Amino acid sequence: MMFRDRREAGRLLAERVAATAPDAVLVLALPRGGLPVAAPIADRLGAALDIVVARKLGAPGHPEFGVGAIAEDGPPVYDQDNLRYARTTERSMAGTLAAERAELRRRIRRYRGDRPAPPVTGRVVVLVDDGLATGVTAHAALRWIRGRGPARLLLAVPVCSPQARDLLAPETDGIVYLSAPADFLAVGRWYEDFGQLTDADVDEVMRGYTHA
Repeated sequence: MMFRDRREAGRLLAERVAATAPDAVLVLALPRGGLPVAAPIADRLGAALDIVVARKLGAPGHPEFGVGAIAEDGPPVYDQDNLRYARTTERSMAGTLAAERAELRRRIRRYRGDRPAPPVTGRVVVLVDDGLATGVTAHAALRWIRGRGPARLLLAVPVCSPQARDLLAPETDGIVYLSAPADFLAVGRWYEDFGQLTDADVDEVMRGYTHA
């Protein structure tokens, strides 16, 4: 299943989310890529839209291969299988963790300013990203949200690897997706337009939405 771009994927996914969680009151996106997907979902549900800032921890020498992730002020979450595959350890990731923690703080200041993190306690929350490869970034975000006591927590993505779907299922009250191809390979493979987004793109999407 190919998507023209993230917006189209969000519009298609919105109908599936509405059927699964019509009472959702808060849509949280993983910026940058998750926001264009999340906006049509928030529109369809009439829900508030906000962000959860997370950063992947890439393997030394192979930064695109996620072995862990951090979200907001939460602790790192590591994928032990990926650590072993990359022949690295949590201790050896200390330098990468410090650098990504600094970038995460920069993005929080850039995207949210003085606004506090979105309150999720007792709310029905849908976390949205543009796809799941290893799923490690969404894993950290889900752990952070779950630790704040939502009434119900769903994960919504247009496309995901079967492995990531199965990994994250225990962390959610349900995963809503449109496609989980066995030959997944990479998120961008399933989009005709998967251009890199900027901080300005985040600002553009967030303008005009009621935040949490």
